[in-house]
Amino acid sequence: MTQLAPLDFRSDTVTRPDQDMRLAMSAAEVADDVLEHDPTMKALEERVADLLGVEAALWVPSGSMGNLIALTAHLRRGDRFLAARGAHVLDNELGTAAWIAGGMPHPLECELPGRFTADSVRAAAGSDGPYYTLRTTLLCLENTHNAAGGAVTPPDEHALLVSAARETGLKVHLDGARLWNASIALGVPPAALTVGVDTVQVCLSKGLGAPVGSVVAGTAAFVVEARRLRKMLGGGVRQGGVLAAAGLVGLDRIDDLAADHANARTLARGLGELGWQVAEPATNIVLAGVPDLDVTLTGLRHLGVYAGPMAGKVRFVTHRDVNAADVAEALRRIQSVSS
Repeated sequence: MTQLAPLDFRSDTVTRPDQDMRLAMSAAEVADDVLEHDPTMKALEERVADLLGVEAALWVPSGSMGNLIALTAHLRRGDRFLAARGAHVLDNELGTAAWIAGGMPHPLECELPGRFTADSVRAAAGSDGPYYTLRTTLLCLENTHNAAGGAVTPPDEHALLVSAARETGLKVHLDGARLWNASIALGVPPAALTVGVDTVQVCLSKGLGAPVGSVVAGTAAFVVEARRLRKMLGGGVRQGGVLAAAGLVGLDRIDDLAADHANARTLARGLGELGWQVAEPATNIVLAGVPDLDVTLTGLRHLGVYAGPMAGKVRFVTHRDVNAADVAEALRRIQSVSS
């Protein structure tokens, strides 16, 4: 039996650096980023800060570390923080927000996929009580919201949420692992989606195709503390410019994410025509409801179509290493066992 070529829709983290990216990495100007400031790392951080409309930025090995650094900087032990139910900082970072940052997580229910209201923030933030009551000090936003199928929060809703946080004395951290996708989907610059936040984390190793790395950003004072926290967590890098060079190439390709979004819509429509329960994706994540998740994932793998579980559904993620022809082939394979 002929082995089918695998089509990998498990995540946009499976991308491999292409030749241009590898060449940029091999030619990067480098220095020891712990002892001084690697020049390519510095160029990347300054560029990201400019794109996000903030003062400064710091490269980190992963988005989870970026989020943890921000939460550690914002929270004192026992402080409560708010985040959408299903948020990455609640469900996918091994409890480090509580274990290391010392925060007490409180999920907010979402009225729309991945989106809660400003009134929900006000109600959850509450008011000062006796000394033994929980202090709520931080609001965590996520744009796009992974577990909600890449749902986007538009600038007007973002502004209302930040305003509600300010009214109730909360700081704001934005998990923008796929903020680039939100920017392209909404047709606005990334800085339009960070207005008013204290800190933001963005990923380079998802849709942008870099092999490693995220960036956490905010004020210059925050980044000074973030560099210290990164070292405490074991995230200091030496000749980090080799990795930063890949991120710089990725930033040149933000507009390419529109193709990933188009491919996701094509995949969702095709699955819908085959009887799958699929909503129109806002970005590059397609969630499909199925009667038996494990059986479906196993069946897809036998077809050479790799997907993953998310929020009790099958998650397909389109990215730069799967093109329109790959989407068509995936649908053809699925249809072959559906008829």
